[in-house]
Amino acid sequence: MAKVPFYIVDVFAVGKYTGNQLAVFRNARSISESAMQALAKEMNYSETTFILSDEKRNGGYDVRIFTPKEELPFAGHPTLGTAYVIMREILRKRAKVVLNLKVGKIPVSADDGSEPLMLWMKQKQPVFGKSVDAERISSVLGLSIADMDRRFPIQEVSTGLPFLIVPLSSGNAVSRCKISAEKYESVIGTFSARAILVFCAEPRDANNDLKVRVLIGNGIREDPATGSANGCLAAYLVEHLYFGKSDIDIKVEQGYEVGRPSLLHLKARKEREAIAVSVGGRCSMVAKGELA
Repeated sequence: MAKVPFYIVDVFAVGKYTGNQLAVFRNARSISESAMQALAKEMNYSETTFILSDEKRNGGYDVRIFTPKEELPFAGHPTLGTAYVIMREILRKRAKVVLNLKVGKIPVSADDGSEPLMLWMKQKQPVFGKSVDAERISSVLGLSIADMDRRFPIQEVSTGLPFLIVPLSSGNAVSRCKISAEKYESVIGTFSARAILVFCAEPRDANNDLKVRVLIGNGIREDPATGSANGCLAAYLVEHLYFGKSDIDIKVEQGYEVGRPSLLHLKARKEREAIAVSVGGRCSMVAKGELA
């Protein structure tokens, strides 16, 4: 097998080695599906992506996304990080890039000429699922009912990958969340979502608008920066008029609890029944190599 270039990229980072890291393999069509899965497990990042060819097909670049355990139809920071590699290493210019993912075509564009480069992805139309009682989810998160923001529903939302969106009453409540594995399975098992996004309007940095955590399973696994989850959050915010309006342009902080501070930019607008969602973040190259 010919040598396959790969890259390590920081996505949504506020500084070097923060945000969410991603491994991207290029010209990877010669790698078998089982080998892709094995490489993703070896990399041990939240996701690893494979650009199948440097050449476009059907108006975009064919890309597959794997976690250490499975292939995903869509994920946020892998989409931005992979588009960054395409612009920087294949096209060698800032341009609109379309990624052909299992969920469909996802367009990504560069915002400006600064470094680290700021990229935006337009997500699929959101789908709003069922809700859950605050009493049930508070016990899953190790919180009291007073920690829940009862003005808004706790609801499953998907823009390609589903998440359970949980509004909380304070930044302190967000920081105190610790999932009970037993109670988590009893509640989350009834949903398509396998992760919970908790948020509130008390960020650590006053320049930001929201504080967010994304918790998975028993609370040990926590994502430092989650573009797909925050896309779901953006849709939720305008659907339920969280800021009192049907369009937003905000900054979200995530990852402080796991020592990888991250910053995500969210734009969303609701017009009649449609909601347009875009998630943005800065990307930078960390390392390059070749797979023999």
